[in-house]
Amino acid sequence: MEKVLLFLIRAVLQGTPLLYGATGEILTEKAGNLNLGIPGIMYVGAISGVIGGFFYQTSGSVNPFLAILIPLLSCLLGSLLTSLLYSFLTVTLRANQNVTGLALTTFGVGFGNFFGGSLIKLTNSSTPYLALTKISKAYQNFLPFGNQQLGGQHGFLIYLAVVLALIVSFVMKRTRVGLQLRSIGESPATADAAGINVTRYKYLSTCLGGMIAGLGGLYYIMDYSNGVWQNDGFGDRGWLAIAIVIFAVWRPHFAIVGSYLFGGLYIMYNYLNASMQVQPLLQMLPYVVTIIVLIFVSVRKKRENLPPAALGLSYFREDR
Repeated sequence: MEKVLLFLIRAVLQGTPLLYGATGEILTEKAGNLNLGIPGIMYVGAISGVIGGFFYQTSGSVNPFLAILIPLLSCLLGSLLTSLLYSFLTVTLRANQNVTGLALTTFGVGFGNFFGGSLIKLTNSSTPYLALTKISKAYQNFLPFGNQQLGGQHGFLIYLAVVLALIVSFVMKRTRVGLQLRSIGESPATADAAGINVTRYKYLSTCLGGMIAGLGGLYYIMDYSNGVWQNDGFGDRGWLAIAIVIFAVWRPHFAIVGSYLFGGLYIMYNYLNASMQVQPLLQMLPYVVTIIVLIFVSVRKKRENLPPAALGLSYFREDR
């Protein structure tokens, strides 16, 4: 029983960064922007929080409020600037969204690894990582989740991921802003004719979505990995977050279940007595499940389960 409980806790911990990324991407895609740069934005959010936390920790202060606030604001700012760059390229300059997103991911990973490596050198440490022990402890002690016997203690960012997903879901379904945002994703020309500022909504949804996704990177570094930065340590979680968007059929509240399910599938091979040859196949499970869901949704062709009609398409007002 204890092993099952430990597995469930670890699934939640693994699924939390995925939930941040999926929620941010759903918000972005509902306005018609396909942001494949989410993995890069999560990297930028992570390293921005690390930079803020590093300079705070080296200052010698022990104020737990600032230990949480400074990395959090640094993460949000870094994610915002990266999302603004994507919005400027795709909305204003009308660059191809797929190419821009992939380029942004490459940039974000390189940006994170470069500055992460630079900070490691600044510490003059003989070990290949940077440990933010004060900051990590502050995050884990604020509204703790779990305990030391079952997966360790983790902080408020786990609860915040669920809260943000529910807020985005409510806004999408129950508010006028959400209705206008969804109308832009379905037909920006129609929304424009109705007096809705398409450009403003695309910018805001992409920037807010990027900031939410960036929190996934901050959670992974400050909470999940106990304040330890390692280059490329974030892995493919950003791509899994995009896969969850499809799995959740573009519904933030479904993304909660999907993220924890994918978190469980991501670590399942550690709890099964599988051979070394079978383990890579088990690690493919999240992607296989996504493909199955995509096929199922495509066959049924239920309108509310399909992506926004104008997803990935640039809008040219003069062609309306």
